[in-house]
Amino acid sequence: MHVLVIGAAGMVGRKLIARLAADGRLGGKTITALTAHDVVAPARIDAPFPVTTRVSDISVPGEAGALVADRPDVIFHLAAIVSGEAEADFDKGYRINFDGTRFLLDAVRLIEGYVPRLVFTSSIAVFGAPFPEAIGDDFFLTPLTSYGTQKAVGELLLADYSRRGFLDGVGIRLPTICVRPGKPNKAASGFFSGIIREPLAGQEAVLPVSEDVMHWHASPRAAVGFLLHAATFDTAPLGARRSLTMPGLAVTVGEQIEALRRVAGDAAVARIRRAPDPVIAQIVAGWPRRFDAARALSLGFKAEASFDEIIRIHVEDELGGQVA
Repeated sequence: MHVLVIGAAGMVGRKLIARLAADGRLGGKTITALTAHDVVAPARIDAPFPVTTRVSDISVPGEAGALVADRPDVIFHLAAIVSGEAEADFDKGYRINFDGTRFLLDAVRLIEGYVPRLVFTSSIAVFGAPFPEAIGDDFFLTPLTSYGTQKAVGELLLADYSRRGFLDGVGIRLPTICVRPGKPNKAASGFFSGIIREPLAGQEAVLPVSEDVMHWHASPRAAVGFLLHAATFDTAPLGARRSLTMPGLAVTVGEQIEALRRVAGDAAVARIRRAPDPVIAQIVAGWPRRFDAARALSLGFKAEASFDEIIRIHVEDELGGQVA
């Protein structure tokens, strides 16, 4: 089996490749080759199979064709400009998130007899207010950001190309991934991780919204699990509805902070500084809060049951089991 990971230098991409290297198999098949692609060089990794690194911009015509020329069996499409940056830079967001996705799907389509499993990482940002109490997969797509619009278009393309038999596509709408390790990125949702990650490391964190803001979360470990399952499960039950909202956990910022207190104590919580940001608050106000992920759960996707568990996963996976 040949696996292609597009967006391999990102946090989820790195963790996915590490898991594939550790397992050596995917869906019961031995991985014989992996191609890691990004606009910057992905980190080198030891694996029981050859790993080829390719650095290029997928939105440049011809690059997607070069990536799929060897006909990889499974393609993980993780590359994207994140929410805050896509809103700030309209052209860049559409170039990467829309053009890059369209070029990839067309490159697959143009290879005769080639029908790979293609896992597309979408987002809960495809939904827009007003919302019901819990959003099901049947709720219509009315995104209120450029990023959400770009992901929604990607979902429609994935469904149409799958319907036409050009590929076997699965779209997974990721919750906000928390706690993200490393440095903050330009996502408007970055503070959800920051108010946990920085205090656990002994650093100050800035909270730009009120504590009653509720959001939908899952851990990086769960995100990798979503991707692996999406690459291997039987897609026949999906029919024409190729995108699924992943399971997660709906918690308020205040509940996040109390979970931090239970795991790491009052000293960690004291490192959170309130600094209201009306721009971030406005973006977040248009996001959904709670989902009914019954369809994904019935198909075998799994996530955490508590935010305490999400924090402990971060401590185990990133901090060696120790907090500051």
